[in-house]
Amino acid sequence: MEKAFAEIIKSVGEDLERDGLVDTPKRAAKAFQFLTEGYRRKVDDVVNDALFESDCNEMVIVSDIELYSLCEHHLLPFIGKAHVAYIPSGKVLGLSKVARIVDLFARRLQIQEQLTTQIAQTVQEVTNAAGVGVIIEAKHMCMMMRGVEKQNSVMRTSAMLGEFQSNQATRQEFLSLIAGSR
Repeated sequence: MEKAFAEIIKSVGEDLERDGLVDTPKRAAKAFQFLTEGYRRKVDDVVNDALFESDCNEMVIVSDIELYSLCEHHLLPFIGKAHVAYIPSGKVLGLSKVARIVDLFARRLQIQEQLTTQIAQTVQEVTNAAGVGVIIEAKHMCMMMRGVEKQNSVMRTSAMLGEFQSNQATRQEFLSLIAGSR
């Protein structure tokens, strides 16, 4: 990967011997490895048995989870926040594990629509919840820095499973509870 970054830097006309660029291929490769670490992690390792028996059957929401991902079309970042809710059916997930699931999928080459669905499906599979709702709001550098260059656009995506899909009142409760965090 380091060699690939060196080739990219040379191809834009830069001198790899220039003081500021000497170690850039190495640093860029290390950064890219970090930004794509989701490929090298597994859900089971992230959840790490942090699933606990509980009588709770009311909505659990973790909102404003920061996320950073890379657009799979241009390799440019998109940055935003995720709101994740679920209705437990016998088990609750450790709080930090919700954020770790978001990171697991965000740290891959992505499109926001797929990211939203992957998070919802994974929370559903891990918890066997009665329902899961995920909303992601993000700004995409591929839209801001190039192309149409729209600085204030925000993309919002949602994935609703189980009770969040079939029960309008549940969906509305989720939407109203996260409205304050926007």
